[in-house]
Amino acid sequence: MVTKATVVFGGPSAEHDISILTGLQAERVLAGAGVEVQCLYWARSDKWFLVPSSLEARDFLGGEPKGSKPVELRLGSAKGDGFYLPGGLGGGKRLETGTIMNCFHGGAGEAGGVQWLFELAGLRSTGATPASAALGMDKLAFGAVMLNAGLPSLRRELLSTYAAPSFDGPYIVKPRFGGSSIGIEVVEDHQTALALLQTSPHLRAGAVVEPYRPELFDLNVSVRTAPEPQVSEIERPLRPEDGSIYDYSAKYVHAEGLSASPREFPAQVPDELTARIKELALRVTEQTGLTGVLRIDFLSDGKSEVYVNEVNSIPGALALYLWPDTPPAQVLGAALDEAERHVPQVTRNYEEGVALRAAGGIAGKLAGLPTNR
Repeated sequence: MVTKATVVFGGPSAEHDISILTGLQAERVLAGAGVEVQCLYWARSDKWFLVPSSLEARDFLGGEPKGSKPVELRLGSAKGDGFYLPGGLGGGKRLETGTIMNCFHGGAGEAGGVQWLFELAGLRSTGATPASAALGMDKLAFGAVMLNAGLPSLRRELLSTYAAPSFDGPYIVKPRFGGSSIGIEVVEDHQTALALLQTSPHLRAGAVVEPYRPELFDLNVSVRTAPEPQVSEIERPLRPEDGSIYDYSAKYVHAEGLSASPREFPAQVPDELTARIKELALRVTEQTGLTGVLRIDFLSDGKSEVYVNEVNSIPGALALYLWPDTPPAQVLGAALDEAERHVPQVTRNYEEGVALRAAGGIAGKLAGLPTNR
């Protein structure tokens, strides 16, 4: 297990607060296992801060906590890429981060943006590769990959102003790039769905629609890809008595954490369905290339029907509550060890001027294009 780690959390996302909670939890777990841990907070101001250890959630209510130190992520620095404490005669001190535990939820922190920054800076981090992270966050692309692979999924289409969905309503409308529980609505028809594009702040980057099947319910599992692929027991989140969607409030607003959310664990479903869901979970992991600790959400009638719904590459609380018989430090330590062995995707093999020499003059490349008048 790694001996030094940096936990990163916050970020520009509607799930900023949940990311803080996940990050603080990860810090406690790793520090309790003897790992040297430091925390970097990506504030709502878009600035990064090195924050003191052992903070509480309330310490972040006013922004960066007392005692925080500004840091900068630098690329192309003469002293080397990475995070720096600015100031001083030498232009700043480079932080030794060790392996990074990515606890961002949603936004650029989970969808591939920060993963590319870390790759370019040569920083090892959990939270999947940039490409797989982007796929996991894009509900439209993810759904298409599942269907193309022959995995059972409900049809999912872009909410378009030019064409109605190919299937009848009612529809469930979801942010194309959002998390699994924010900004979700159920509507009867296409026109009502289109109106949400103008009124919901969570749908401004696009939305998807899929058939609303109220008889189906959620079944979730976690997958760990290290030290070898493993699937947790199945969780059934319990919806409110009025039958409404399992939303952000039902999932997260509990002082005791996600394990206190109304749920049935392990879910009381037939053995055949359990085996099918665990098989599908491993196939989803294979198709996406996601690594670390994931949560995969399914929809099912509890009998024979089951559909892959979504994948969360950095789930709330890092899905530790789905591994009650495994020490949390073992779960996180294995993810850090896996990230430490990751081979960056950044290309360093260049063609050494082959295309430049063959190009000749740029005038030839402009031939045939319209002229400016």
